[in-house]
Amino acid sequence: MALLAKVFVAIIAAEHLYILWVEMFAWTTTGKRIFTSIDHTLFEKTKGLAANQGLYNGFLSAGLIWSLFIGDVLWAKNIAVFFLSCVVFAGSYGALTSSKSIFFKQALPALLVLLGVILIH
Repeated sequence: MALLAKVFVAIIAAEHLYILWVEMFAWTTTGKRIFTSIDHTLFEKTKGLAANQGLYNGFLSAGLIWSLFIGDVLWAKNIAVFFLSCVVFAGSYGALTSSKSIFFKQALPALLVLLGVILIH
């Protein structure tokens, strides 16, 4: 992958590492400040569910990070395309079922990077 594509893939990976941290380790503190539409009494009760979601975000991030270390250009691109597509689908589903802002925070940035990765090669 070209350097610019790798930089943007790394940014999307970092975003999902941040989401992992919030959902797994800071759900009842930082999570309350970020997810203002959720009743504050639910955060303690949903800690396990949020941690599970965080773990999945970590898997997305791990796949994107993995793509940055693959030596074969085509293989690296294919792995990045797969994991970026997963982020786009997850973010789009979240936008449809939870909050439209998820599309703009997660799916759209990943979609733009996905298009860049595809077009750069």
